[in-house]
Amino acid sequence: MHPSQSELLQLKNLGLASVNILHSVGIRSRDDLRRIGPVEAFISIRSRGINASRVLLYALQGALMDVHWNELDPDLKARLADEADQHLSAMGRR
Repeated sequence: MHPSQSELLQLKNLGLASVNILHSVGIRSRDDLRRIGPVEAFISIRSRGINASRVLLYALQGALMDVHWNELDPDLKARLADEADQHLSAMGRR
């Protein structure tokens, strides 16, 4: 296992499939994810044609907060979804 995989795998909500998806868009560490942010990471994933659901968006946010994605505040989830939807709509990919 690559060292960066193990670092990302230590984060809550992220399994091997999610880590491989993150690697495919250039996110290789927690710092990368923090710098790019969950919404931009999600948009990059969707832009590559990967059919990721909002659960991945929430999982990325939860990973940064060390919280299970299902325990995120509903208002935060709504803000994340709205921001992602605006970007994806502008790209014609909603």
